[in-house]
Amino acid sequence: MTKPLEDVRIIDLTHMLSGPYAGMLLADLGAESIKVEPLKGEGTRSLLAGNPKFSHGGQGAYFITLNRNKKSVCIDLKSEDGLAIFYDLVRDADVVLDNFSAGVPTKLKIDHEHLSEINPQIITCSVTGFGEDGPNYQRPAFDQVVQGIGGGMSITGHDAEHPARAGIPIGDLGGGMFAVMGILSALHSRTTHGYGQHVDISMLDCQVSMLNYMATMYFLSGENPSPIGNSHFVHVPYDAFRTSDGFVIIAVIFDSFWDNLVELLDIDELRDPEYRTQPGRFADKHRINGILTELLRTESTAHWVELLSGARIPCAPVNRLSDALNDPQVLFRNMVVDIPQPDGGTVRAPGNPIKLSIDEPDSYTPPPLLGQHTSEVLEKLGYSADRIRSLLDKGIVG
Repeated sequence: MTKPLEDVRIIDLTHMLSGPYAGMLLADLGAESIKVEPLKGEGTRSLLAGNPKFSHGGQGAYFITLNRNKKSVCIDLKSEDGLAIFYDLVRDADVVLDNFSAGVPTKLKIDHEHLSEINPQIITCSVTGFGEDGPNYQRPAFDQVVQGIGGGMSITGHDAEHPARAGIPIGDLGGGMFAVMGILSALHSRTTHGYGQHVDISMLDCQVSMLNYMATMYFLSGENPSPIGNSHFVHVPYDAFRTSDGFVIIAVIFDSFWDNLVELLDIDELRDPEYRTQPGRFADKHRINGILTELLRTESTAHWVELLSGARIPCAPVNRLSDALNDPQVLFRNMVVDIPQPDGGTVRAPGNPIKLSIDEPDSYTPPPLLGQHTSEVLEKLGYSADRIRSLLDKGIVG
């Protein structure tokens, strides 16, 4: 068995979150990922590195998580000699991935136009806040910026006066996930057409794509939806209800689930014939939710989850991270893994969510020390030991 991308070599120029997450997913799938960093290291190396709660061996949680299975090579891309070394890497690579600000790759002469002259089969991918063209593409952007502009924050939270971003940084992570899809599509296309191409990923585009059917509803109605907390604008009951020790989610999507719920709870007020179908329940949403709220707070979350699950009613606890990361299903699916560290220890982190039937078991190498693989990678390019030492002495590589 082999990993699906083990014949793919990626030059990873990314920093912070969106780009490194894309690179991590590709590396988890077996791609050789050469992380090209400035001599001082990319910015995420220092993030939380000095925090005793959120670091290990001088590396912070961000860097540990996002840079497993990668090699680190330090090159001064702003120098002529450093750029020549980078071009040597490109000649034998499949993908160059970056999340610089729009226009930076062109300024550094590492954009697709320049790199395709060196390697016509090269695939380049840039993850930016707003894409590489348009009236406002050069604005700086981070996760919450694109969440806000993309419309998602306006429908998140409990009321219009208190917009809320998603707790998970979906602005950044969405960009990373779509970058992987774009790169894999370009790799597949290359097998047919024989040439590379550029993948332009806008974090804002990704946010708008994920509006999905809610955007279509707006176009049909002309009405802006309002935030409704954990309830739903179609289904009832569909909410997080307080219990005696936490919260339980009930998600009645189909009328058959409602029938099961009425039978289980045996409350006469819920047997109203109008409630048998969605329109009737939606018309009396507040009354139904009120009845459930009064009942569900009398017992524990575990009590209700056991009863509701037994009746085949979609439900769930609202887990804290400590609960979610110890859930038997999560553990069985190998979604909590031990990542080796340079000092010989391990740090636990989320695993690889992509499960393939013909594949090697998941494996992980430590997040690299700064410049750890510079000499190794240059040797494979044919650089002599004396030449590598000279480049190190001159500060062109590190």
